[in-house]
Amino acid sequence: MTSRPPNPTSHSTESSGSGDIGRTLELLWDTGPRPSRGPKPGLSVDRIVDAAIRIADEEGLDSVSMRRVATDLGTGAMSLYRYVPGKAELLDLMLDRVRFPDGPDEGTGSGSWRTALESAAREALAVHRRHPWLLRVNQSRPLLGPRALATLEHLLGRIRPMGLTDPELVSTVVMIDGYVVGAARTQVHQEEAARSTGLTDAEFYGAQVPALEKAMATGAYPTLASLSPDTFTAGFDHFEFGLGRILDGLEVVVRQRGEGQQASKTGGFSSYDA
Repeated sequence: MTSRPPNPTSHSTESSGSGDIGRTLELLWDTGPRPSRGPKPGLSVDRIVDAAIRIADEEGLDSVSMRRVATDLGTGAMSLYRYVPGKAELLDLMLDRVRFPDGPDEGTGSGSWRTALESAAREALAVHRRHPWLLRVNQSRPLLGPRALATLEHLLGRIRPMGLTDPELVSTVVMIDGYVVGAARTQVHQEEAARSTGLTDAEFYGAQVPALEKAMATGAYPTLASLSPDTFTAGFDHFEFGLGRILDGLEVVVRQRGEGQQASKTGGFSSYDA
């Protein structure tokens, strides 16, 4: 019997910000008291977080526990508590590390606001693909450490020329993030379905062809029957198409906002009013 690989997205949902907020912020900002030298030389918050991320990537978030992380580091669980209060706080440190690994993405440092949003969206998708357990975490209330703030500061600075209000700028970031998470969920779940069933997408949909051909022959689904043969091919990039249309819509808003501001400066008169 062949064993199946672990599913990083399975089981229960965790929530960010569910631990000791004050202590987690101290760890994120490195402002808290440092633990005295313990029995395990070289143990640090960074090593603990790295080990937890490695376990989550390979086996899923449910496999992450203080005891399991300690075992991987070759120490006792009590040693970890000298550095991190518990799993809830550890999770927030993990989120900060994987979502903002090196601070702002250099790709958002130049070019238009559209280029900045494109780069941010693509990098966020890549992060979710590398760490699919992120989809199991409710991140509606994130804790903001220096990495997160630096990234947000950089991105907002790049898109401020859009001319939107401050709430609208933040809403733009929220909108892009929501789109990315939805797209990542679809991609990761498709891959998990293929692993868990042993069927590729082609094999799965191919098994439905006889039934679908009969359904199309009834004439009850004329629009579906008229679709071209390449409609559902894997070559179409749904993520890029959707991202492009969102940004096209923002282009319209930015243009309208700019025209409105220009009209207000000129008193609402055009050259044809002379």
